[in-house]
Amino acid sequence: MSPPAASPPVPDDVQDAIRTLIRWTGEDPSREGLVDTPSRVARAWKEYCEGYGEDPALHLSRVFEEVGGYDDIVLLKDVPFQSHCEHHMAPIIGKAHIAYLPRDRVVGISKLARVLHGFARRLQVQERLTAQIADCLWDNLQPLGVAVILEASHACMSGRGVRTPGVTMKTSRMMGVFRDDQRSRREVLSLMGF
Repeated sequence: MSPPAASPPVPDDVQDAIRTLIRWTGEDPSREGLVDTPSRVARAWKEYCEGYGEDPALHLSRVFEEVGGYDDIVLLKDVPFQSHCEHHMAPIIGKAHIAYLPRDRVVGISKLARVLHGFARRLQVQERLTAQIADCLWDNLQPLGVAVILEASHACMSGRGVRTPGVTMKTSRMMGVFRDDQRSRREVLSLMGF
């Protein structure tokens, strides 16, 4: 078994910026418990934002046409995700429900979660994240319909400002038959548990 790959070095100016923030909060960045914090925080943020280094659409490039005549809704429900608010860089933690009605091909279900995470691992607002996921599926799979609903709590609201914990924000994007046909819309919402 090979040893784990070493983390790339964190640039000095990034560590200095984090030390400045630590000092600004009233702490001493040279205190024992905080000495390594600047490099740990920098590496954590590189991981939180690794979605900038990928194109989520690439996850949808391999499709399957031999599905035994299946022509109904495909739904991935309750997919956990984490993002960060672009306004305060605070965590957004939630779950996604992603559905599409295939036209003549399907994609591996793990790819739906990969699309979600590719967009979530960026600084975000939930509304844009919802639209990006739906648009990516619509543009790349050309399905008859797409439905995406995100439910999330926002630390920028629960831990600061209005300080209202326990609140969940829901956003949705319906496309194709899920937008235009009420029967199809009710069916996908029912499958999602709404």
